[in-house]
Amino acid sequence: MSTRRRRTTAALTATATLIGAAAVTSLAGPAAAAPPEGSGTTDVRVATYNLSLNRNAAGQLIDDLSTPTNDQAQTVAEIIQRTNPDIVLLNEFDFDDEGLAVDLFRENYLEVSQGGADPVEYPYAFVAPSNTGIPSGFDLNNNGTIGGGDDAFGFGLFPGQYGMAVLSKYPIDTDAVRTFQHFLWKDMPGALLPDDPNTAAPADWYSPAELDVFRLSSKSHWDVPVDVDGRTVHVLASHPTPPTFDGAEDRNGTRNHDEIRFWADYVTPGAASRYIYDDERVHGGLKPGESFVILGDQNADPLDGDSTEDAILQFLDHPRLTDPLPTSEGAVEASEIQGGANLTHEGDPAYDTADFNDNPAPGNLRADYVLPSRDLRVLDAGVFWPVSSDPLSALTGNFPFPSSDHRLVWVDLRVHG
Repeated sequence: MSTRRRRTTAALTATATLIGAAAVTSLAGPAAAAPPEGSGTTDVRVATYNLSLNRNAAGQLIDDLSTPTNDQAQTVAEIIQRTNPDIVLLNEFDFDDEGLAVDLFRENYLEVSQGGADPVEYPYAFVAPSNTGIPSGFDLNNNGTIGGGDDAFGFGLFPGQYGMAVLSKYPIDTDAVRTFQHFLWKDMPGALLPDDPNTAAPADWYSPAELDVFRLSSKSHWDVPVDVDGRTVHVLASHPTPPTFDGAEDRNGTRNHDEIRFWADYVTPGAASRYIYDDERVHGGLKPGESFVILGDQNADPLDGDSTEDAILQFLDHPRLTDPLPTSEGAVEASEIQGGANLTHEGDPAYDTADFNDNPAPGNLRADYVLPSRDLRVLDAGVFWPVSSDPLSALTGNFPFPSSDHRLVWVDLRVHG
C-alpha cells in the first residue's frame, strides 16, 4: 500500500507530491503501450480536459471535493480513468493557495473506482495562481463602474476561479517551472490591442495607465517540465479567454489571439521569443531541440466560431508543431442531431471538442488541443465523445451536462530518451 508524503509548497505556490503509481486500463482506445526494454523510448498519453469544476464562490470546490459523493466530480473522474492519460491538464479547476482541491480530487475521486473503472494515481501535480478574479482597479469594460468579474485581470468572481492544474505520473521539475502570470500585454511586439471604435485614435480601448498593469494571460501561461524517463518534455499549459462577451472593440477576441500567439512565439527560438519574460523576469523562450506539448482549451476553432481568423492557425501552421487531428464519432452524431448553428459550419464536426449552444450560436467547435513538437512521434489520438448508443455516453450526456460542455482530448506520443 502506497503512502502519500505531505505536499511541499515551492515558489509561486507550485506544488509537487509523491505517491506510488498504479497500473490502469484505458477504455477510450488502447493506452500507450510500453516499448521494448532497452529501446530508449517511452510511450505516453497526454491529455487536456476542461472539466468545468469551477464554482461560484471561493472554497466551494474544496467543500464539494471533501467527500467522495459529488456527482459531477465522480463523472469527470471516471472520464479521466477511462482514458487513463499519463499527463493531463485540467482547465476550469479553481485554484486555492494550499492546493487542497487538487489533493482532494485525486484522493477522493481519481484514486477511487468510478463506475467500475480502474482507479488512477497521479503522484505529481502542479498548481499556481490565476489572473481570474484579481481586481485590476480599473474600469476595463468601460461601463462607467469599477469592480466585478469583468474588471478583473481575467474574468472571475473570486481570485483563482477557472484556474488550472497539471497532473502527471512522471516527475515534474518544479524548480524549473516557468509561469507568465504577470507578463504585460503591451510588452508583446505588435500586440493586437483593442481599439475604441468611438474615437479616431488607434488601439485605445485601454488607457496608458491600464496598459501599464494589464496582463496578457486571462488565467496564466505555464511551462511545466516533466521528466519522462530521462527526457524533459515541456508541458505548455494555458486557457485563453473566450473571444466573445465584448463589443465592436473585440477586446476578448484580440486577447484570445495574442494569448495563443504567446506560445507560438515561445516555441520559436531566437528573435521571435526574445521579448518574453517570466514571473522571475527571466527572458526568452524554449531552446532549439527541446520537446514540448501545448495543452489547453484555446477557445478557438480554425474555421468556425468567434475567434479571429488566424488565431488557432498560429499553432496549426507552426513549423515546430504537429496537429494529430483527434476525432470522435460522438461529435459527428451530436452535430447532426442538434442541428442549429452546426448546419452552417465549415469545419468537419469529427474534430469538435466542445458542445456549445446550437441556437442561435456558436454550435459545437474544436476548442481543446494537444499539440506536440515534431520530434515527438504521434501514435494515436482521440476525443472522448461516445455515440449515444454507447453506455459511456452517459458520462458526456446532453445539456445540462453531467460532466462538462468540453470533451477530454488525448494523444499518444513516443518520447525518445
